[in-house]
Amino acid sequence: MIFKGRDIISMNDLSRDEIDYILARVPAIQNHPDKSSLCRNKVSAMLFFEPSTRTRTSFEVAMRNLGGEIGGFYDANITSTVKDESLWDTVKMHDGYGFDIIVIRHHLKGAARVAAEAADAPVINAGDGPNQHPTQTLLDLYSIRETQGRLDGLCVAMVGDLVNGRTVHSLTEALLKYQDCRLIFISPRDLAMPRALVDKCARASQKRGISFIEARRIEDHIADVDILYMTRIQMERLQERALAEKFRSIYRLEAGMLNKVRPNMKIMHPLPRVTEIAQDVDETPYAYYFQQARNGLLVRETLLALILGAIT
Repeated sequence: MIFKGRDIISMNDLSRDEIDYILARVPAIQNHPDKSSLCRNKVSAMLFFEPSTRTRTSFEVAMRNLGGEIGGFYDANITSTVKDESLWDTVKMHDGYGFDIIVIRHHLKGAARVAAEAADAPVINAGDGPNQHPTQTLLDLYSIRETQGRLDGLCVAMVGDLVNGRTVHSLTEALLKYQDCRLIFISPRDLAMPRALVDKCARASQKRGISFIEARRIEDHIADVDILYMTRIQMERLQERALAEKFRSIYRLEAGMLNKVRPNMKIMHPLPRVTEIAQDVDETPYAYYFQQARNGLLVRETLLALILGAIT
């Protein structure tokens, strides 16, 4: 399976076999005897038009762990974007400087696709607005498989701001490629999963035995799930702050709510956490969100090595 020079823009671009292949290659990179020189003399452009902590840092550390270097920017306000330079021109310029790969995060849906069209170098989408976040989904799938031993036949509940959450959009797209999964979308009506994705779930129900429901309360379903995927209310994408604060107080997980959960159940979160998971949950055997974040480094090292041709 060839990944050298390939763009990673959306989970729609990856087949189940390709996803499984990427995940299966993680141990090969983690334990590679020459890991620190696999991407020597390779340079990644980090084009972060939007704030990031885990994604930016893990990509940066991943590239350095492989022996590569990084360039680019982490604040669009110090670039010619403030002079109305287009995204196309910004990407073209960096591509012309000879970067071997481009990692981009942008607040607009579809920006990563535009970048891929503009650049000759391969492009990785590190999040484009409320649309997609494929590398987060790959680390999510790795974490799910690590804790559950499989990706087929699982019950996964996604909770919170599902209309703006690119992580849950990408994860849903990915799980639709697997067999017999049950998806539970828990959110306020105003923040429900986009209808296009719900319709896609309905179509997948006949092909792969997918089932799904939309719900409003965590408590009604928490005892039935293998994975509880919590997300924050995205204040920056909501105009009514008072409404957002109300939702934040409703969709909150506390340790006392975990008394009847399955023993194998794990709680995941793409982070940052705000108020939706109380700190007392951290001490339970179900909390997995910090290990999930650490897995991001392993998965992104693997993806960089594959795309840069360091491994096959």
